[in-house]
Amino acid sequence: MDTDAEITGLLQQWGGGDEKAGDALAPLVYNELRIRAQRAFRSENSGHTLQPTALVNEAYAKLVNADVDWQDRAHFYALAARMMRRLLINHANSRKAERRGGDAVHVTLDRQEIPEHGNDVEMIALADALSALEQLDERKSRLIEMQYFGGLTVEEMAAVTDLSVATVGRELRFARAWLKNEILTDE
Repeated sequence: MDTDAEITGLLQQWGGGDEKAGDALAPLVYNELRIRAQRAFRSENSGHTLQPTALVNEAYAKLVNADVDWQDRAHFYALAARMMRRLLINHANSRKAERRGGDAVHVTLDRQEIPEHGNDVEMIALADALSALEQLDERKSRLIEMQYFGGLTVEEMAAVTDLSVATVGRELRFARAWLKNEILTDE
């Protein structure tokens, strides 16, 4: 059985109340979640106090306790992306509050999309821009969230959203351009 099918089967069994399936699932998804978190942290400020492993631990703990009807592997990683986004934003907000508005955590949305003078975008600014995008177009906001915070591929996002790969690609291009404009306009 390939890993994708195995994860999907375990998620469905776990969702049906099989605790042993949850135990078997953990090692299969945990390493992938760490890889995705490390990808998200590549563009983080070097002084970031939250580490990828801690982020994954906290996100996984919340996912384990969530009452979700798991559809498949891609659905799991999409929800993990949302959870990691929330945790990173909460962490950035708490650090900002501790510093009374001092320098917040920096992340890069997309190095190819943001001009050189704006490579580092504050997590708070990204969160605000994503919230604004969500008000205009929730689907585009969710796609960015899945890609940036969860590391989902275009194909995985297409599976989760029931959109074509081409549509997901178009939506992402538009969303990145919109976010770039929104973030740079707020500077």
